[in-house]
Amino acid sequence: MKIKTKKDRRRRIQLRARKRVRGTGARPRLTVFRSAAHIYVQAVDDAAGRTIAAASSAEPATRATFADGARGGNVKGAARVGTVIAERLAAKGVRQVVFDRGGFLYHGRVRAVAEAARAAGLEF
Repeated sequence: MKIKTKKDRRRRIQLRARKRVRGTGARPRLTVFRSAAHIYVQAVDDAAGRTIAAASSAEPATRATFADGARGGNVKGAARVGTVIAERLAAKGVRQVVFDRGGFLYHGRVRAVAEAARAAGLEF
């Protein structure tokens, strides 16, 4: 795979990490995607090939909980999305996950999602 764009580079990093990170029913893969305006998080059971839970800043239910200038494109909004996904997984009885940063650097909004999910009770 030849790297021509930023998207190609991120995809290559994503595939390299995906070789090592696998989700199961007991410990799903918590994957993050960020765009300029929103952040999306989902817990995936790779063994069964299904999504267990998902949360995003684009959902009206999540947006309703934003406060203090939080929105999908900033760290405060990303932290709120991390809390929401942790609550949804706790409701399904999942406490442990494997974190997949999706080829993005562990910094800014990606880090905010991870730290908020940990603070809300997820272990990884």
